Amino acid sequence: MTDKFTIYLVDDDPGVLKGLSRLLRAGGYEVKVYSSPRVFLDEHEMTVPGCAVLDVSMPGLDGLEIQRVLSAASGYHRPVVFVTGKGDIPTSVRAMKAGAIDFLTKPVKGKDLFEAISRAEARDAESRRLHSEMESMQAKVSNLTPREREVFTHVVAGRLNKQIAGDLGTVEKTIKVHRSRMMEKLGIRTVADLVRMAEKLNPSK
Repeated sequence: MTDKFTIYLVDDDPGVLKGLSRLLRAGGYEVKVYSSPRVFLDEHEMTVPGCAVLDVSMPGLDGLEIQRVLSAASGYHRPVVFVTGKGDIPTSVRAMKAGAIDFLTKPVKGKDLFEAISRAEARDAESRRLHSEMESMQAKVSNLTPREREVFTHVVAGRLNKQIAGDLGTVEKTIKVHRSRMMEKLGIRTVADLVRMAEKLNPSK
């Protein structure tokens, strides 16, 4: 059983918390409300599917700072929807550049909020799919022997079996065996797929 999509509602205004949580629950969502940004961060569980609906201006820790903390967390990237009573263009631009789903002005219209939540659901699902795919690839690579990993690196670099054998001080026949086992363990048939896998594992390279 998968966790239900949860909306983390963070606002220091009790009236806003009550109104938005009632609206979202009526829409069928699981909602957790927080009047304190720090309590939210302390209790927040990144592995649960969901999104954060954050007020921009709050004492102690504002919405943009919470967004930065969530973005810095390893693994999943929590989608964020901002709501504000006094939005300005520079703040909204900063929020959107940092990956926010939307920047809504209070009083928030139900239609706009639900549309933003829907986009957040889609982004969250895609983020989790990619994270799961990455974990699967890393697990497969971890099952390679040290020699198979060396062969992996050389094949991705475009080296031929004969060249790899020369680099590693062995014979071409041995490299063919390592290469075959390596490809089998990774569940990959072509060099092109191997290269794509390497690029996903090392996107900065």
